[in-house]
Amino acid sequence: MIWGWLAYGMWGMFPAFFPLLKPAQPLEILSHRFLWTFVFMGIVLALIRSLKKLKTLTAKEWILVTVAAVVISVNWGVYVYAVNNDHVADAALGYFINPLVSVMLGVVVLKESLRRLQIVSVGLAVVAVLIMTLMLGNPPWISLLLAFSFGIYGLVKKQVTLSPQISLMAETMVLAPVGLAYVIWLQTQGSNTFVQDGPSHAVLLMLAGVVTALPLLCFARAAHEMTLTSLGMIQYITPMLQIVWAVFVTHEFIETGRWVGFSIIWVALAIFVFDLAMNARRNRAARAARVTSVPLES
Repeated sequence: MIWGWLAYGMWGMFPAFFPLLKPAQPLEILSHRFLWTFVFMGIVLALIRSLKKLKTLTAKEWILVTVAAVVISVNWGVYVYAVNNDHVADAALGYFINPLVSVMLGVVVLKESLRRLQIVSVGLAVVAVLIMTLMLGNPPWISLLLAFSFGIYGLVKKQVTLSPQISLMAETMVLAPVGLAYVIWLQTQGSNTFVQDGPSHAVLLMLAGVVTALPLLCFARAAHEMTLTSLGMIQYITPMLQIVWAVFVTHEFIETGRWVGFSIIWVALAIFVFDLAMNARRNRAARAARVTSVPLES
């Protein structure tokens, strides 16, 4: 479970990083995320001597990796646009909605079951999201795109049997040529900020690869160790951190209805985490009982 908390905690701090990449526009930032994540993962795989494993990927694995790459690229691009255009609260709403998408996919596609307290928690979350969505007054396209793109990404990653490092490297192998082509095009247009805005700006764009890769590696590990419903529910860490940033740093206006919704979300999260803790305690007790019930060999 620690890997999920680490991933969502790092994602919650993203609003502090991406505004530093201005004056680069969202598509340029997205392209550099593709490129430098690819470079970073190449270094990681070289250090752990796993580059040769990429040759063993099957056609099915490449299809899954490609789908994951396309879906996560949509999520990355929309998020950068939201954060760099003062829509941090809309991004947070998207990540409030996303766990519901994950739960829906987990139950419908993977046939995961919900315990009683989990049903209560999800029901409260539905009420909270409805309150916040209705207060927007228009279709929250940023929020919905973020929610569904990341929900589908989590579902696809659940089907990928590759290690987190190999999987992420393969995804960026799919995306890096697109990023490189766009950066080259920007250079031909004379609007490539990577070479025009000084070394510090170039270094920050390069660091976007590291910042992108670390939480994804943690998320991939968590996706294999946790149920999709549990993974989805603890994601509320990310939007709560984003809301704190929106209120106290970017000073975005948050309507009363959203505050009500956020409060309900906190209650839902508390119930869900309590259920996870109690279930883990019951599982430990059951394992201990099985161990003590095994007769000793004479």
